[in-house]
Amino acid sequence: MRKILLILVETLAYMSLYAQFTTGTTGLLNMPTAEMQRDKTFMFGGGFLEKHATPARWTYNTFNYYINITFFPWLEVAYDCTLHKAMKCDPVYGCGFWVPSTYGKFVNQDRNFSVRLRLLKEGQWWKYMPAIVIGSNDVTTRPSDDSSTNFSNPKGTGNGFWNRYFIVATKHLTFKNMGELGVHLAYVYNRRKDYPLNGPAIGANFRFSLSPTSFINKAVNNLNLMAEYDSKSINCGFEYSFWKDYINAIVELNRCRYFSGGIYFKIHLK
Repeated sequence: MRKILLILVETLAYMSLYAQFTTGTTGLLNMPTAEMQRDKTFMFGGGFLEKHATPARWTYNTFNYYINITFFPWLEVAYDCTLHKAMKCDPVYGCGFWVPSTYGKFVNQDRNFSVRLRLLKEGQWWKYMPAIVIGSNDVTTRPSDDSSTNFSNPKGTGNGFWNRYFIVATKHLTFKNMGELGVHLAYVYNRRKDYPLNGPAIGANFRFSLSPTSFINKAVNNLNLMAEYDSKSINCGFEYSFWKDYINAIVELNRCRYFSGGIYFKIHLK
């Protein structure tokens, strides 16, 4: 058994791992980064979202799935769907448009498109220059302040649950025989009242690069630790590659307490 495990780990390569799995884009857990996937990378995946990782009006755990492609080294687009339950009337958010027979069932999904555009590559003109990316999640939908219908209520929380705009800078620091530290600073803005992301966000990740002299070192080298303040809450988690960079798992502890997790697959088309 040990020999089989050693052979399996020998096949694992150290690769760049990032997937903001709540929205299907490259990032840490909930906050964006200025990292980009390799040119012509296609990703698809999904996962379990604990209710604290979603807007406040979603008072239940849910699931999502997404596809993502990096068309050029500087352009990434994604399409994400989050499953939506029909709920009973709420004293704050109203009744929506669901009929009682659907209460508590997954009857709809919130669909959104995301886009990320890299303005500057790390070290492009100066060795200390960070990478800079601008982008938006749920770019085609905006929250509504229209209170004329129940589901677009006075709290300004209508459709566009994941809508946000951001600019982010990323810089990496290498520690010899240990690994690489990524530092990420962003400004995030949206109009949500139930899921406000308005202000600075900061995060870090550490990818190990230990000498591959033992089974333990080789296994640890596929681990990417992450922590962030996404302008709303402090979260921590990790990613792990089970088969090179093709199959990856991600675990998030929202507010360092509430578990969400998923799995995603990568195909390099070039």
